[in-house]
Amino acid sequence: MAHPGFNQRLQALSRPQQQAFMAALTERLLPNYALYADTTGHGDLAGMRAILDLVWEQLSVKNAKIDCDLQAEKLAELEPPAADDSFGARRALDAVVALSAILDTLRGDSPGAVLEVSRVSKSAVRAFIELTEGEEDGEKLAKMVKQHPLMEDENDFQDAVLEGAEDELGKKELKALKRLGRNDGVSNLGLTLD
Repeated sequence: MAHPGFNQRLQALSRPQQQAFMAALTERLLPNYALYADTTGHGDLAGMRAILDLVWEQLSVKNAKIDCDLQAEKLAELEPPAADDSFGARRALDAVVALSAILDTLRGDSPGAVLEVSRVSKSAVRAFIELTEGEEDGEKLAKMVKQHPLMEDENDFQDAVLEGAEDELGKKELKALKRLGRNDGVSNLGLTLD
């Protein structure tokens, strides 16, 4: 679990700070989407990238306005097929869900979106650890997930993004958050398209 205060700090962020936090987490989910699109032929990474870039632009350019309804429609077309219940499809869907949550907040809805995106990213890591480690015993598994390097990395990453988002967010800070989120192309699951 997140250390005490993490969720409170997230909720204390201003809306643009929350959006920057979510955008950085979404950056780190994108390689999972890319891998899914690459291996199945479903999805369009360029389309996802374009919508996320518009989000960053709206955060960093004073009068930039994106048509959130239009972007949400485009985003819906980028979802993995509903019939695909594979692990890869679910992780690709995480990226879509996270991006959708940001669009919701840009439209002024969704006060809990920032917590949802944080949770989506952590849940993906937990699911990946469960899939790869295959531990049956619930208690052992919970302990292993908590101490797993990928989960430690996820928690450290979210802490770092939160610290960055708590600053005054000018162009320089937003660029740094975006770079942090891109994580050299490595996803929250430690996967990369290369």
